[in-house]
Amino acid sequence: MARASRELAALRAQYRRRRKEIAARLAEFRRTGSAADRKIFAELCFCILTPQSKALVCDRIIQGLASSGLLFDGNACQIRPHVRHARFYRNKTGYIVGARTLLSASGSLRIKDKLNGKDPCAAREWLVKNIRGIGYKEASHFLRNIGMGEDLAILDIHILRNLKRLGVIQQVPRSLTRKRYLVIEEKLRRFARKAGIPAGHLDLLFWSMATGMIFK
Repeated sequence: MARASRELAALRAQYRRRRKEIAARLAEFRRTGSAADRKIFAELCFCILTPQSKALVCDRIIQGLASSGLLFDGNACQIRPHVRHARFYRNKTGYIVGARTLLSASGSLRIKDKLNGKDPCAAREWLVKNIRGIGYKEASHFLRNIGMGEDLAILDIHILRNLKRLGVIQQVPRSLTRKRYLVIEEKLRRFARKAGIPAGHLDLLFWSMATGMIFK
């Protein structure tokens, strides 16, 4: 119990130091959600690439593909060589091309049309059901990054390890079913209320504690 109290006190201290940076980053995400469909699609593709891959590497890949236009017009053979530094890049190339096809109409991306009118949970369910390569973690990550899902948990390995360290969960699960994901997400929300830290701030806080930076 004493250790848990110390861990919580340290987390709160870190948050006090990082709170303004985190709030500014979340404001940037909300601006992304108001941007053109191509920018929002690029964020979706970033989240498709991130599983078991380094976020900074994935971000560079997507920026390069967007700058060249290949992200929006290239076929799988053209895109694949640029994605090779992400794990499972062959599959992920297919997911990107498939998502672009699904989210386009009359030759233009229409991702906003698919999400408009949906609350964050409904939008997440739609993404998981319809876009290959997108699970609950990736859908939550994407929606947070476009300002639609600040109350959704991004349960990647570093979040789960921190939740275990803080006593929120007893062990890091080997896999996450939908039911297990939602149970842990609710535990995270309850912990956030106890800690006095908004749930949507925790991922960026944990990331900054591990890397020294606020990213996405």
